[in-house]
Amino acid sequence: MKEKNNLLIFILTIGVFGIINTEMGVLGILPLLAEKFSISIAQAGLLVSLFALAVAAAGPVMPLLFAGIDRKRVMLLVLSVFVLGNLISVFTDNFAVMLLARVVPAIFHPVYCSLAFSVAAASVSPEAAPRAVAKVIVGVSAGMVLGVPVSSFIAGSFSLTAAMAGFTVVNTAALITTWLYIPSLPVAARLSYGQQLRVLKKPVLWFSIAAVVFMNGAVFGVFGYFSGYLTNITAFSWNTVSLILLVYGLMNIVGNFIAGRMLSAGASADKLVIIFPVTLGIVYAAFFWSGTSALAMALITLLWGVLGGMNANINQYWITTAAPEAPDFANGLFLTAANLGTALGSAVCGIVIAHMGMQYMMWGGIVFLILCLAMIIPRVYRSDEYVCLGESK
Repeated sequence: MKEKNNLLIFILTIGVFGIINTEMGVLGILPLLAEKFSISIAQAGLLVSLFALAVAAAGPVMPLLFAGIDRKRVMLLVLSVFVLGNLISVFTDNFAVMLLARVVPAIFHPVYCSLAFSVAAASVSPEAAPRAVAKVIVGVSAGMVLGVPVSSFIAGSFSLTAAMAGFTVVNTAALITTWLYIPSLPVAARLSYGQQLRVLKKPVLWFSIAAVVFMNGAVFGVFGYFSGYLTNITAFSWNTVSLILLVYGLMNIVGNFIAGRMLSAGASADKLVIIFPVTLGIVYAAFFWSGTSALAMALITLLWGVLGGMNANINQYWITTAAPEAPDFANGLFLTAANLGTALGSAVCGIVIAHMGMQYMMWGGIVFLILCLAMIIPRVYRSDEYVCLGESK
């Protein structure tokens, strides 16, 4: 049984990696795509921004619609949509078609990821669930870490077509292994739409969603401009920046495993969620005061990489434990909150940079962390009062 569970979780990890790789890998080849379609870089960026907006919009809806269907069938459907979308992207010369081939799979993105987290958690004991989910989230980190440099390398060494085909290969591998090795996963007790939507009456869930929006905004608001910070403030060369970002990504994977273990430790999980924004705030303050020191920035980035990896685990844990009776729907809400936080953080930190300068974006991140902590504390210390509107324990 343990070997079957390990194989199941590994296949889910590959599936999540393929989907995130499709989402993020395009960043590494945007200039080439702009050249291919004779458009500006800003227009090519729609391939990323519209994908993210589609994920955010579909997050709460799509997992809800597919909640009662055999999970293996749903995963095969989603992976097939991604394979088809990738194939169209390889061969089309029309930018509008390319956008459509990106947005349609993005709508199905939350279905697969929410199911992957739910199935991984359900395959083990409740105590081991955070560790199982952490293994799947490694696919998220790997997709974000490897997507950009790998697609860029393949395009530079071979061709843009080869890079686009690489996305197809990974998703096809996930599709085939899911079909061959994952057993039928019927839904034991189907929840009605009303039962799932009822969790939205719980104030504890809204506090958790807000905390995740602010937490993700703090992480990705800063990360989105971190390469510019390293070149402008620390004066690193672009090659050094690329190396540091790669190390950051690898430390994300370490953070995934650390968070998985700590969140499985029962009572200490709430402590971790409280300590996380405080620790990240200290890291951002250290970045601000040590921005011109190459050695200090390199060392602090190692710690930040671990925290960045823990972020996804904590976000997913925080929302799903607020609505354990509807895990698929809760995971969809997690994906929406995470994407909204990323968009909000990027926008706010961009405004801070425009008005105050690159160095001050760290304070934008710290403001988000303060707001995050303000949402976490009511749940931790007054959860009995926030179980459900009009109800009490």
